[in-house]
Amino acid sequence: MIWFLRHGDAEHGAPDFDRRLTEKGQRQSRAAGATLAALGVKPDICLTSPRVRARETAELACEALGVEVASEDRLSDGDFDPLELAAGLDEVLLVGHEPDFSTAVARLTGARVDLKKGGLAGVEDDELRVLVRPKETKLIATVSGR
Repeated sequence: MIWFLRHGDAEHGAPDFDRRLTEKGQRQSRAAGATLAALGVKPDICLTSPRVRARETAELACEALGVEVASEDRLSDGDFDPLELAAGLDEVLLVGHEPDFSTAVARLTGARVDLKKGGLAGVEDDELRVLVRPKETKLIATVSGR
């Protein structure tokens, strides 16, 4: 299973690489992690774009999962092959950016998705299995008490 988590809401400004999460983005990231934990997701590893907002999202989300976070330059900006990144792993969490993630999901599944900031998508066997918007992750996190 390949999980895609778009980074949370980030501050505006330049340089783009260094933009940090806002308080809202931090809440979105924690809620995404709580949602994955509530779903019983146990990734082998979390690979994140090295951009600050993505790295912060990965670290906050993975607090609830107890999983290692590793930087992956291919997730920084542009085209990447999620199957290549997931090779040899049962379950992987990728944290990155749009439109890269929507493009990757479409290539894998044929599904057109609009992954919101802090949103999650799960792909398995070339099928979109899960798509969760940030307002739903917030609800799941609240209900699960995480």
